[in-house]
Amino acid sequence: MAILKIIVAPDPRLKIKATPVKEVDAGIRKLMDDMLETMYAAPGIGLAATQVGVDKRVIVIDIADTKNGEKPNPLRLANPEVIWASDDTSVYEEGCLSLPQKFEEVTRPARVKIRALNEKNEQIEFEADDLLATCVQHEIDHLDGVIFVDHISRIKRDIILRKLMKEKKQGAFDPKMHAL
Repeated sequence: MAILKIIVAPDPRLKIKATPVKEVDAGIRKLMDDMLETMYAAPGIGLAATQVGVDKRVIVIDIADTKNGEKPNPLRLANPEVIWASDDTSVYEEGCLSLPQKFEEVTRPARVKIRALNEKNEQIEFEADDLLATCVQHEIDHLDGVIFVDHISRIKRDIILRKLMKEKKQGAFDPKMHAL
């Protein structure tokens, strides 16, 4: 396994709509494993392939609270899609590995039903709520070229992106972990 470099916004590579995976083969499974290793090292709870410069509809998620004794419970998903979303919403303060140390409240559907291919190339469906629902929607957004700040006011988004540009110029990010 390998730790991949995470792209930091603003970057046009984060605005690309990812291409579907034909099947989950050994190469995609390796990508999923590398993405998990990268996500855990960052640390984070979700990562999309587009965030590491790979144009594939692949995400990994693990919302287990390992600091409080929960065992890791990673999800490896290819071609994930929301096939149902509740009318009720929830608000979470979201962050993103591609927007280091930047957080803002985002409103999303509180519950969703997801269809995807798992790491065994099996089509699965599952329902998610609370943090998992937020996280899976956040990562699917990445696959569509959307970052969480696209869901907030233009003023707040511009402030965050200007700060990130300034930090990039100042070399504020770990070159081993971030692709600038």
